[in-house]
Amino acid sequence: MSKTVAIVGGGIIGGGWAARFLLNGWKVRIFDPDPQSERKIGEVLENARRSLPGLSDVEMPSPGCISFCDTIEDTVLDASFIIEAVPERLEIKQSVYEQIENKNNRSIIASSTSGIMPSDLQSKMKYPERLIVAHPFNPVYLLPLVELVGGSKTDDKFITTAREILTGLGMHPLHCRVEIEGFLSDRLQEALWREALWLLKDNVATAEELDAAIAYGPGLRWAQMGTMQTFHLAGGEGGMRAMLAMFGPCLKWPWTKLMDVPELTPDFVEMVGDQCETQSSQFSPRELEKIRDNNLVSIMRALKGQNWGAGRTLNEYDVRAKNASLRVPDKPLNTGCRVVPLDWTDYNGHMNEARYLQAFCDATDRFMAEIGCDENYIKTGGSYFTAETHIRHIEEVLAGSKILIQTTCLESTKKKIHIFHEMIGEKGQLLASGEHLLLHVSLATRKVSEASETIQEELKRLSREQANIPTPGGVGRHVGQPK
Repeated sequence: MSKTVAIVGGGIIGGGWAARFLLNGWKVRIFDPDPQSERKIGEVLENARRSLPGLSDVEMPSPGCISFCDTIEDTVLDASFIIEAVPERLEIKQSVYEQIENKNNRSIIASSTSGIMPSDLQSKMKYPERLIVAHPFNPVYLLPLVELVGGSKTDDKFITTAREILTGLGMHPLHCRVEIEGFLSDRLQEALWREALWLLKDNVATAEELDAAIAYGPGLRWAQMGTMQTFHLAGGEGGMRAMLAMFGPCLKWPWTKLMDVPELTPDFVEMVGDQCETQSSQFSPRELEKIRDNNLVSIMRALKGQNWGAGRTLNEYDVRAKNASLRVPDKPLNTGCRVVPLDWTDYNGHMNEARYLQAFCDATDRFMAEIGCDENYIKTGGSYFTAETHIRHIEEVLAGSKILIQTTCLESTKKKIHIFHEMIGEKGQLLASGEHLLLHVSLATRKVSEASETIQEELKRLSREQANIPTPGGVGRHVGQPK
C-alpha cells in the first residue's frame, strides 16, 4: 500500500492529522478553501515537530512530504487513506463524499466527526461500505486515542485496515462496537461540561475554580486511569461493588443537573467567555498550545516509564520502529538514535546533565541486550552493575535535536566490560562522550561474579568485529585534564 493520505479540511483537526501522518513518513495532500490554510497548518506542524518526535525513545521514520491541492478530486486521487475533517454539517460532509467518490472508489474514507452517526454520513454514498468514523482528539499529533465507528453499511475489513494504519502511527484505535451519537469519549466529556456550565450559571464557581477542581485532582487520576478503574480502586478491597453500595443511592438524588442544559443567552455566553479569557490572559493561544504540549509530553513519558495507559501505546510504537540491527563490521554499535524530548531540557534551554547520563544508560542497555544480558538473562540471577562513569559535555544539545549514540567495547574479561559511548549530532559532530566500567554481579550474593559463557563468547565475537576501530578520542580522560 502506498503511504499517501488525503486530508479534506485543514482546520485544527485536519492539521493535526497532517502532522501525525507526515512525521510518520507518509506523503500528505491537503485541500482547504481557506486562503490561510497553509499558514495555519504550518503553525500546527511547528508545534508537532517540537513535541511528537521526543515521545519516542528510538528514531522515527523520515518525514514525508506535504502538498496543498486546488480541488478535492486532485487531493484524493490515488490516495490510500482519506480523511474528511470539514465542519460538522451533514450536507457539507455528504457533498464532500460525492466529490471524493468521483475520483477514488477504493480507499477508506475516515470522517473526523465528533458525533454524527456514520450511518447518516454514508446514506447517500455509492460505496458506503468504506466510510468509517475515525474521531481523534486535539492535539491529534500527540494524543493517541482515536475512536473507530462503523455505520450500518460499513464493511468490517475497513475498520480492521484503519486500525492497522492508525496503530502504525502510534495511536490507540478504540473500536466503538455500538453506533451511538457522540460515541464514547465525547458523551463523557459533554456530561462534565454541561454540569460545569450549570455551576457557572448558578454562580457557584468561576471558570478558573472549576478547572482547578479537575486539574489538581480527578484530572491527574484520569490521565492514567479512567472513571471506572478510578472508582474501583477507591472502593478498596471491595472494589466497585463497595463504591456502588456506598454511593449508589446518591446517584438517585442526584447531585448534578443531568440532561438539563442552561439557556445559552447572550449575557451568559459573554460571562463564560470573559472568565475564560481572563483566566488565560497572560498567555497567547500559541503560548498556551506550547504549554499544553510540554505538559502532555511530560505526562505521557512518565506513563511510558510505567508502561501504563498511553505510555504503553508509546512503548509498543518504539518496539515496532526500533532498528533490530546494531552491528556493522569495523564500526561502533549504533545503540541509540532519537530526538531530545521537551522534558529533557533545563532553565538554560539545553539538555541537562542527568539526561546525558540517561541517554548513555539507554545505550548501555541496548549494548547489554546485544551481548545477551537481556531480561531473560537477568531472571537467571546475573547482571552488570556500573562501577565507574565519566561524561564529557562537548557541545550543547537543544530540545528537538536528533542524536545518535555509537558504542565501542574497549575491553572485556569474564567479570568486566569497559565501553565508550559517543553522542553524535545531525551534522556528524561529537556532542558528548560517556566512558563506563561495568562489573558482572550475581544478584543472589550481590558480589562480582563471572558472566555466562554465552555472554563471554558474544563479547569475544564483538571484540573481533571491532578490532580495527581506532581508539576513540577522549578515552581515559579525567576531570580537569587539559585538552
